[in-house]
Amino acid sequence: MLKIFNYLNKDLISFFTAESRDDALKVMINSVQNAGKLVESRVFFDALIERERIVSTGIGMGVAIPHAKIDGYDDFFIAIGILSKGVEWNSLDTAPVRLIFMVGGPDDKQTEYLQILSSLTMAIKDEERRKKMLTRNSPDDIIELFKAF
Repeated sequence: MLKIFNYLNKDLISFFTAESRDDALKVMINSVQNAGKLVESRVFFDALIERERIVSTGIGMGVAIPHAKIDGYDDFFIAIGILSKGVEWNSLDTAPVRLIFMVGGPDDKQTEYLQILSSLTMAIKDEERRKKMLTRNSPDDIIELFKAF
């Protein structure tokens, strides 16, 4: 099985406050772009919003997994956003979101894309891991929580 840990990068882990889903997405996209992992930030944002129109990526448990594939990329990335207070995400359980796992990458690697989403979902089902994420304050500490994944 694919290892989520291999896709994590401390430059893609952010701790912040946002007033809305779109604000949170923009903050995270900005950090991904600053880390050199994203060229077309507007195209990626639009792809994420289009995906949200289909069905919310707020999966419940205070977690959202916004994701999109874009033409012209070679590798996938996972950015993690940890919010100091929850934002409305139209989640399946109606709970506000505090943990965001943003996935982006090439549009021609469907199998890897699905494996990333599956592995990530498995990793965040662990309630203890989610609770610990909300109490940690460094990217290295967050990455450490995913070593086994």
